[in-house]
Amino acid sequence: MGEEVSVSPRRQPESIGQPRRIPQQKRGRERFEKILSVALELIEKNGSDALKMSEIVKKAELSFGALYQYFPDKSSIIRTLAERFNEQGRACVEAELAAVRDAATLRQALCNIADQYYDFFRQEPVMRDIWVATQADRLLQQIDAEDMEFHAQALLSVLATLEPGRSKGELVAIARLTMQLLAAAVRYAISLDDTEGRAAIALYQRMLPIDIGRLS
Repeated sequence: MGEEVSVSPRRQPESIGQPRRIPQQKRGRERFEKILSVALELIEKNGSDALKMSEIVKKAELSFGALYQYFPDKSSIIRTLAERFNEQGRACVEAELAAVRDAATLRQALCNIADQYYDFFRQEPVMRDIWVATQADRLLQQIDAEDMEFHAQALLSVLATLEPGRSKGELVAIARLTMQLLAAAVRYAISLDDTEGRAAIALYQRMLPIDIGRLS
């Protein structure tokens, strides 16, 4: 992305909600990370809806020009934080699915993923707030959609190995719906208090079929 701030209403949609540039030099990288660190503190304190660029400038002791050099708007900051959190989630999913050998271990992997995601959101209130923000902001919904597709494709690779005779279209549908249901279960569980939330995750896990790959 270019470094100049565009004020034209014809700005391309793909430029909205994204960092203007990611610095490579140490000084710029430190400033970039400081902005994100301050944003995290403010979101934890007041929530992402209340996040203001003016507060970031004040707390980070930067000029507006320095801030806009990297982030053109609030959505670009939230998007960057969300993508970082998603990287942690992807690592969890990849590690669990890498251990799958059969239907039983696939079911256990999905149970483990649900547990880890639930714990992660409970321990990271900022991530929970940002996850909610990605659902409410149309520009940020793309992040969630891309992340869900990553998980679906990872599961698809496992299903294709376990069920080589099944059509790809059928397995794609199973993979996408399975990951959507898992995310929905976690999203519902974290809306409850911890005791009810853990009970909801346990119920979801009991409802998982023994052999997900054979669903039709």
